[in-house]
Formats: sequence, structure tokens, C-alpha cells
Amino acid sequence: MSESMKGLHRDYRAAEVGVSNVGEKITVMGWVQKSRNKGGIVFTDLRDRSGILQIVFEEKNCGKEVLEKAASLRSEFVIAVTGTVTKRAGAVNDKIATGEIEVVAEDLRILSESETPPFPIENDIKTKEEIRLKYRFLDLRRPDIQKNLILRSRVTTSVREFLANEGFLEIETPILCKSTPEGARDYLVPSRVHPGNFYALPQSPQLFKQLLMVSGYDRYFQIAKCFRDEDLRADRQPEFTQIDMELSFVDIDDVIDVNERLLKKIFKDALDYDIETPIERMTWQYAMEHYGSDKPDLRFGVEIKDITDIVSSSEFVVFKGAISGGGTVRGINAEGLGTLPRKKIDALSDFVKGYGAKGLAWLAINEDGTFKSSFAKFMSEEELNGIVERMEGKPGDLLLFIADTKTNFVLTTLGALRLEVASMMNIIDKDAFRFVWITEFPLLEWSEEEERFVAMHHPFTMPLEEDWEYIDSDPGRVRAKAYDIVLNGVELGGGSVRIHQNDIQEKMFSVIGLSKESAEDKFGFLLTAFKYGVPPHAGLAYGLDRLIMLMAKADSIRDTMAFPKIKDASDLLTDAPNVVDPIQLEELGIEIKKNDSEEISAQ
Repeated sequence: MSESMKGLHRDYRAAEVGVSNVGEKITVMGWVQKSRNKGGIVFTDLRDRSGILQIVFEEKNCGKEVLEKAASLRSEFVIAVTGTVTKRAGAVNDKIATGEIEVVAEDLRILSESETPPFPIENDIKTKEEIRLKYRFLDLRRPDIQKNLILRSRVTTSVREFLANEGFLEIETPILCKSTPEGARDYLVPSRVHPGNFYALPQSPQLFKQLLMVSGYDRYFQIAKCFRDEDLRADRQPEFTQIDMELSFVDIDDVIDVNERLLKKIFKDALDYDIETPIERMTWQYAMEHYGSDKPDLRFGVEIKDITDIVSSSEFVVFKGAISGGGTVRGINAEGLGTLPRKKIDALSDFVKGYGAKGLAWLAINEDGTFKSSFAKFMSEEELNGIVERMEGKPGDLLLFIADTKTNFVLTTLGALRLEVASMMNIIDKDAFRFVWITEFPLLEWSEEEERFVAMHHPFTMPLEEDWEYIDSDPGRVRAKAYDIVLNGVELGGGSVRIHQNDIQEKMFSVIGLSKESAEDKFGFLLTAFKYGVPPHAGLAYGLDRLIMLMAKADSIRDTMAFPKIKDASDLLTDAPNVVDPIQLEELGIEIKKNDSEEISAQ
């Protein structure tokens, strides 16, 4: 039977007790991790978010009644213990912070009993994630999850402290907004008082933070909840959190400077890790050419090399066909994998075929300097030596090549292969934090589906001044004043300098096929505000969940959020989404009916 804690006060969390408390009478409270009855003496490990503390129950110290109660303890019982801190009578446990001491109990209260949990409350369990998320309230008790959420709290505290000291104001923006479907799908919320009309949950506070700049709040930030109805991956959720900011009267260097100092403080405060600044900068074009990605993992080399000029006269049909079609031949050097069995090379070929490549050309350099290759017989000795020299090949290396008429496809496929090979070579330093700024993104990208240019970031991104002259003649050539911060091959955040001149904004809308009427319908409130004096401004937003995932070295952002969704955007804990009372739908003017394929649809 559960007891009251009347008259008791917790003096310390479990791991806050140490050698300096020896001889002190204290009261501690928490959950039973495990309890061992040794016959006349009971050892109980008490756990809370700070760690574990050993409690010793012995009749000579606590009496027969308390000892009998202690013998009934089971895992996850919630208890309060009063006793005296002593040095351990037995062996010291150097695996826990309290390993030198224990509490000799005098009194025990069982505040709450527990059923047997469906999985052990401990680190590195093998329980299926679906079970853990169904019982998330228990999963959250596990030390590794608690460690992640404590880290998350430290990071947000550090962010608020730094930005406040830099003159930023924390201002909340609306959750119920107007739908402006320019990127991912919006989550829509029906309005009861405006039948047939809908709010949208914000994908970001973008428009509102720009309005705040117009309103004179020259440095804004917010730890903002955002929503996107999109397919999920390990680092995506339908609802996520951004560290969002906007600054007035600044350019790229100003934004980068304040954010490098912010990152430096976050990592120092939360991990005691010193980030070297200034952080390396790399243009989008360079990143794509050398790493096949606009979020390159720089913890290892394996850069992409272009051999198109060397094999331009080759009779190898794969290379010849790509080059004659205006394409390219490029490759990477998998150092030390020259003895890789043919079966594993074929597996790498299947890997790139999964990205749409027709195949993988390869050349292994034997220890004696001879070659084993899928294409060497079509090459002259001069061409082969030129390839090896360009690829910086040496005996024992495996050179891998992709050819295609589409250069960007070759680069992105090699970028994926680069990561796969690095994993095989075991050359990724798991303990490293390698940052890089990616700058000078294309302002626009061509959409094959829509047959028009679309904004690579969003339509309020400022073009580089020196490229604006090409906006009509060669729109794809125009670069943006945009920047992403990348850590270990993952985009942590991104932002841009915003357009603040009406003529440039109108032209931008025109280039992406947005008429004045359509622009006014979607963004009218922002465009109206821009008629009343708008300062030059820029901003950036971090994905907080991704940041914590990388800092904690977790496998998924689900391990860094208290109550995440699974891949189909459902919540196993609360069984959401779910049906609602028909009366609620009637009030909203919504009818649910089955269509011809028996799928549920809203009318």
C-alpha cells in the first residue's frame, strides 16, 4: 500500500550525495532500480535522473518492520529513505558517481508500487522501438534518454543566455497561421467560426520574423515549434523545434560571426568541447564538385576527382557515351580496398544502381603496380597512368568511377558512394565534430515536374549583387546570399540575407512564375508591410532536434525528444491521430465518408 510523504523533505538527488556527506543524516527519494535480499540485509539501488545511490537496510539500524518492508521492494517502486551516509563497507563501485558511499537506512516509505515493466529501465536495451514508444513514460526513465533530454535543456538554456546578452529579444509568433504552401505540405486546422476556412500550422516563423524586422525589433529569436506534413526519416518529425533568429542592418559576415560564437558557447557549456573558430567556409559549387553533397562530411577525405579530360578519347563505351552526351566521368579513391573481393565490388555497383546509376567502373591497383579493372582493356597505358595519377592512386587502392550525361547526377551519386566506402574503410572519426559553412547556393533550381524555376531556399532570399545581371538571360547562374551550417555531414541550420527592395522582390516572384495577384494572395500582408520602410535583414534557423542528436551521438532525433512520433507520423503512446466525436465534426462543417477505394476522406 502506498504511503504519504507527509513530514518528509528530499535533501539531495541520488548522485548529489558524495564522500563529503559521510556522517550526515539525509532523506532521498526515487525509483528502485533493483533490490537484493541477502538474508537479514537488503541492498537497494535507488535511481533518479541524476544517477544511482546504494541503500542498505539492516535490522540493527532500521528495525524489523522496516527491513520486512524493504524485502518487499520491486523494480520501479517509488520510495523515500531516511538514513546516514557512510563509506561503503564492501567494494567500491567505480562505474557510478556514488560508488564510494552508501546510505544506511533508518526509515523507509513506499510512496508508490509498480507493476513489472515491459522492458528493463537501463541503457542499451534491445527492446523494439515500437514497444519503447508505446510505454514512452517508462522509456524516458532510462539513463541514456534522460541524458539526452538533460543535454537538450542545457543547450536551450545556453542559447537563451547567449542571445539575450547579444541584444536579442525572445518573441513568440503565432501557431495558427495562413497557409502558404511553397514547400512541404501544411498541417491544416479547420475554423469553427469561419466555416470552410482553415488555419495552417507554421512550417517556420519566416514571415512573422521578417515582419518583426519591419517593426523595428532588430534582433529577434525564438525556440519555435514548427510543423511539416512530410515523409519521415531518422532526422525528421512532423513537429520539430527550431532555434530561430533574425537580425536587421547586417550582411552575411555579421550573421556568421554571431552564430559561430553561439555554437562555441553551446558546445562549451553543454559538452565542455572547444569549437575552433573561424569555421571553414566552402561554396556550394566546391562542395558539390569535391564531395557530391551540399552537406559534406569532412571527418574524412575521399574527394571526388574529374577524369573526363583524360578519358575523352577513350573507346570504353560507357565513358564515351557519357562524354559525347555532354556529361562527365568522375571517381573516388577507396584507399586500401584494392583487394576487395569481386562480390563486394559488385555490391557497390548495386549500391549506385539504387541511386539510378547504370553501373560502376572500377580499377584496382595491385601491390606490384599492375591493374585489375572492368575497363582497362579499352584504355591505353598513357590513359591508365593518367587516371591513377589524377586519382592519387597507389598500390592497394581501389578506384571507383561513374559516368553519365548529367553531371549533377554523377556528383550526388558519388557523394552517396563516398559515404558508403568511408564506412567500409572505417575511417569516420565518431568522436569528431567537424563544422563547415556552405555558402553561395544557387538562387533558383529547375523543377522538371513543374517545368519552371523554383526558389532553392525561399522566394525572399537575396541574390548576390554581382550575379543579378543574369536573372533574365541565365537564371540558373544566379547565386544566393544563403548559407548553411553543416556538422558531420548533417545540415544543422540554414538561412539567408533577405530581399528588402521591392523591385528585386517583384522580379523574384516573376522568375518563379508567381503572378502579382498570386503573390498578393499568399504574401500580401508581408508585401504591404514592406511598403513602409524595411531594413536590410538576414536570419538563420537551427534544427534543435538534429543538433541534440549530433551532440548526443544518438541514432535518431526520436531519442532527443520527449514524446516523438514514428515514421507514419502517429503517436504510439496516446494513439494519435484518432477519430473524433461526430458532434465536433458537425460543428466544423466536416463530413467523413468512404470513397470508391474505401479510403477515408474529408468533405
